[in-house]
Amino acid sequence: MSMATNLSAREPVADHEQKRLALAFLQDAWTEARHDGIEGDCLAQTALFLALAELISTYGEEPAARYAENLSARIRNGEFSVELSRQ
Repeated sequence: MSMATNLSAREPVADHEQKRLALAFLQDAWTEARHDGIEGDCLAQTALFLALAELISTYGEEPAARYAENLSARIRNGEFSVELSRQ
């Protein structure tokens, strides 16, 4: 049974669980794209574009811009410094 099937079979899903599942889905897609020859830098830039577009669509440009302003401090604090699997 796929994660998508599991997700739809049990309602509602807590926010932290949705984030964990979303990360698993994206990691799987990332691994598959890398396996198909797409470079990590290209994936990263595309993922950032899509993520920001979604935030803008959901919250609007100004709230998304405020969120993005805080990213540099979070990057410097190591919040995104994790070892990703390179398969």
